[in-house]
This record gives sequence, C-alpha cells and structure tokens, in this order.
Amino acid sequence: MRFTTETSSNGVIERAFTLGDITGVLWSPASGSDRAPLVLMAHGGGQHKKAPGILGRAHRFVTDCGFHVAAIDAPGHGDRPRTPADDRHIAALRQAQAAGEPLGPVVVALHIDLAARAVPEWRATLDALQELPEIGADGPVGFWGIMQGTGIGVPLAAAEPRITAAVFGCLGHESLTEAAARITVPVEFLLQWDDEHIDRPSGLALFDAFASKEKTLHANAGGHGEMPRFEVDSATRFFARHLGRAGTSPA
Repeated sequence: MRFTTETSSNGVIERAFTLGDITGVLWSPASGSDRAPLVLMAHGGGQHKKAPGILGRAHRFVTDCGFHVAAIDAPGHGDRPRTPADDRHIAALRQAQAAGEPLGPVVVALHIDLAARAVPEWRATLDALQELPEIGADGPVGFWGIMQGTGIGVPLAAAEPRITAAVFGCLGHESLTEAAARITVPVEFLLQWDDEHIDRPSGLALFDAFASKEKTLHANAGGHGEMPRFEVDSATRFFARHLGRAGTSPA
C-alpha cells in the first residue's frame, strides 16, 4: 500500500492510497486513534470512492466513533479504467433504461462480474490496512454498502471472517441468497418500499436469507434514491454497538 496524498479537515485525516491497480482512500481521526475499529465502505453503481454519500458517512464514523474508514474504487469506476466487459454492461444498462425495460437482469449480471473481481481486491486491501500500526490485525471490522455495494458486499462478507457487522440494502436477487445464508454476523438491512428499480419481494427475500441471529430490517417509504438521512444516524449507532468506539470493546 502506498499513500499518495494526505489532507486534514474538521478533525479527519484523509489519505489517498494505491495498492497495485486498486485506488482507495483512508479516513482517520486527526487526534490519533491507535487500534481503532475499521469500517470498509463500498460505493454505489456509477459512483466512486469519494462520492458524497461515502464521504459524509466516513466523516461521521470517524468523528462520532473514532473509527478508521476505508473505501476503494470498484473495478471500472472512479480512477480505474473500464474493461470491454464494463463497457458492455454499461451499454446494456443504458439500453434497458432507454427502452423502459426491467433493470434487474442487467444489474445482476453486472454485479456478479464486479463481485468476482472486487472481492479479492477488498480482501487484499484489508490485509494491507491491517498491517498499518494504527489499525492492526486484531480489531473489529465493519462493512457498509448499499445498492451495488451490497452486490459486492454480500459475497465479500460471506467469504471474509474478519467482517463482524454489516449494513446492506436497496438490492435483492436470488443470486445473492446463497452467499447471504453464510453470513451470521449482525446485519442492518435497508429497503426502500417504493423502489422503482428493486423488486420489493426480492429485497425481502434477501433479508430473510441472512443467517444472522441479529438482523434488522429498516423499510422506508420512497424510491430508490430517497433513503432518509436519519439512516446515517442508525448506521453510526449500529457500528458503535457492534464494533465498539475507539478505545472500547463492542457492547
């Protein structure tokens, strides 16, 4: 892992990094927080590691809880070049949108391809982050990712035992239920009741598939991009409860 830039504002240090072809960013408390919990954040489709929703939540997790937070660009997103396969997926998505056709089948194919590439990258990134003295190898790790972030995050959490709590949502498809059935850590799942892109029964089926003894469904009225801002408060409390704040143990 090589850090390329460093800035500081409002009590948060932001360091951009590269790890091979992976481009990412790490946010940490400016006051210093050794061996603090780590939250991994995956952005939505067509976004990037510093999309407004990622940036706002990252700063909240750092300033409220003393966490370290890391995000990386998904393959073909942000600062990373697209492959011919990425271009084909995007063209199919735009064609379906223009024709008013269901997006589900196109999104599923895209997410399966992305997850196959992104899961090994996230695991390599976690390896490198845990080698940093301010994070270490023994601390709890959380994951936050909705929409495309869930399409990548569910297979990641199923494969990665170091993730101890996760927030998913705004997605649902039978292609994810097998992986979800292998996830036993606490889960908070977000569902937009009037989502125009995600079939409500498929979202409920994905929530049902998680094998977690503690899992909570947050269903809010509104469309795909209308998640209430107070869900940021809930995610902050969720991670503080299950990861512990800096210098404390999980409750």
